Amino acid sequence: MKAVGNINDIIIITNNEYQFHVKNQLEDIGIKDFKNIILEPIGRNTAPAVALAVRYALDKLNVTENETLFISPSDHIISPEDRFVDYVKKADYFAKKGFIVTFGVNPTKPETGYGYIEADMPIEEAYKVKQFHEKPDLKTAQKYIMAGNYYWNSGMFTFSIKTILEEFKKYSPDIFNQINEKTFEEVVISFIDMPDISIDYAVMEKTDKAVVLPLNIVWSDVGSWDSVYEVLDKDENENVKVGNVIDIDTKKSLIFGNERLIATVGVEDLMVIETPDVIVIAKKGEGQKIKDLVSVLKSNPNTKELTEFHKTVHRPWGSYTELEKGERYRIKRITVKPGEMLSLQLHYHRSEHWVVVKGTAKVILEDSEGNRKEIFVHENESIFVPKTTKHRLVNPGKIPLEIIEVQVGEYVEEDDIVRFEDVYKRC
Repeated sequence: MKAVGNINDIIIITNNEYQFHVKNQLEDIGIKDFKNIILEPIGRNTAPAVALAVRYALDKLNVTENETLFISPSDHIISPEDRFVDYVKKADYFAKKGFIVTFGVNPTKPETGYGYIEADMPIEEAYKVKQFHEKPDLKTAQKYIMAGNYYWNSGMFTFSIKTILEEFKKYSPDIFNQINEKTFEEVVISFIDMPDISIDYAVMEKTDKAVVLPLNIVWSDVGSWDSVYEVLDKDENENVKVGNVIDIDTKKSLIFGNERLIATVGVEDLMVIETPDVIVIAKKGEGQKIKDLVSVLKSNPNTKELTEFHKTVHRPWGSYTELEKGERYRIKRITVKPGEMLSLQLHYHRSEHWVVVKGTAKVILEDSEGNRKEIFVHENESIFVPKTTKHRLVNPGKIPLEIIEVQVGEYVEEDDIVRFEDVYKRC
């Protein structure tokens, strides 16, 4: 994205749950103190997300309705970069003429995991969009390839704010009314009232202003495990192996490990994905159905929690991973970034035992009269924090601090916390 525009003109939209994960990823690529992050209070698909970005651009970036926006998912691999930038500039040219540009990728095979765009009459280097098509079966995808005027739907768009507002008003008035004559903050508050609908259904399949700009580049939507297999390097048996893997007579398979050892014998065309929550085994080519599996997990009371809570949770100060949980105890591995600190807090229902396994911790304890005590806890040392004791964990060092936390009490959920001071303004 930095190649397409100025870093200060980039807007990132994500769910509130992933805000610190996104910030950590930005820091990993050398971008610190990034400001333009929109946090959706609830997932509402791509049309409301686009509308929210439009309102943000108008209010926070102080642009006019003549400004052009480029919309892209975050899970694409595109090369070469310079050629893609040229395509974005061409799209900007069409957007300034009042078109809504969708980027179509020249298909290299009959892919059933992508939607397709059917092109009509040419308009300079682009084509009028005749029709959008859902993900086809193999036979239909083969017909699309033979026809020659079908492109993979990349999910990327370019349009002026003026044009997209006009089309929202015409085809999705329920979305338009949610953002018209409101501030960005007001739109966030009422975001739950937005319809759950994609930009394709809300606008693109109805508008007469849609054009498709063909992309002759290397492109992959890494939105499924099949796509992950396609883009990663393979061994002499055409296997992709990540993590702790042992294989015998295994061919054309993706084995993706996290912590546990994965061993395969005599299998072919399989995908094995190990996560802290579940191990998924699927036939290669069936990666899109893993989304259906998530729906099944959500609908089952015994597995619903797996889809709502993650083992590893990112925070502005670092992260924690739940290792084990019982009725009256919970065990976590907590990682605090150098120079960061948790809030000054207390818990009414649990005490905590901290064992430092890496780095040095500075622990601040405060009694009921406000007297504070600082204790340095080194590797292989521990400290006990009784319930109702105000406490704060600090990493004063230059390397990540890792501790094992054992919570014990009659209630060990995350909402048993009272914050008194917090550098991240969460209290």
